[in-house]
Amino acid sequence: MILLSELSRRRIRSVQKLIRVGRNEVVVVLRVDKEKGYIDLSKRRVSPEDIVKCEERYMKSKTVASILRHEEKLEKLYETVAWPLGKKYRHPYDAFKLTLTEPDAVWSSLPEPIPPSTLSILTATIARRLTPQPIKLRADIELTCYTPAGIDAIKKALRAGEKQSSEAVPIKAKLVAPPLYVLSTNATDKYAAVERLERAIESIQNAIEDQGGSLVVKMKPKAVSETEEHDLAQLMAKAGQENAEVSGDEDEDE
Repeated sequence: MILLSELSRRRIRSVQKLIRVGRNEVVVVLRVDKEKGYIDLSKRRVSPEDIVKCEERYMKSKTVASILRHEEKLEKLYETVAWPLGKKYRHPYDAFKLTLTEPDAVWSSLPEPIPPSTLSILTATIARRLTPQPIKLRADIELTCYTPAGIDAIKKALRAGEKQSSEAVPIKAKLVAPPLYVLSTNATDKYAAVERLERAIESIQNAIEDQGGSLVVKMKPKAVSETEEHDLAQLMAKAGQENAEVSGDEDEDE
């Protein structure tokens, strides 16, 4: 149980706001009375850093349990797989994640080999649960070129940026509304994608400046939310509609 004095370092105005029945809380054990079966806990002695570490470990353990429960002999799997991997890789979750890229190194580190049928189920479950999902990244730039090369120089510069693509980080350049352009990619490795986009911007800048143009970064490469993507789509649609209206006006004048 948690004593009232161990709930918070601050003055307690409402116990219900501090702790509720059914909610997970990070606490530290103060005393254990084996005879009476009592465990005294403290919430106020837990630091914010401890809370973050504990919650991270809890979520990892929860994921490991959800992967292992697909096998009938759960306790044996913990004894032969999870706990040995936890000792070597700090946590079974980290070991499972490593199997996505280095399966042989991880599985061969176990004291006893896993039966092929069990290994097959574990591998499939880990791949389904832990494979990183692609994230959308974007950078916004303004390109201008008032020399005779004009639009051709801009197109050439954008192609130079797209050449910085890789198989893991494909980069696409799109026009939003002159002079605004967007560079976007979908990738599982956020840091590699940001680096690629930065290299693409550098290539575009070099190419456009060689032709007497200029580049201004309006938004540095970053992961974008669905809301931001929706706003961009609306902006592009609006720009397209305005261009269509201008084109229609010109036809009428003729």
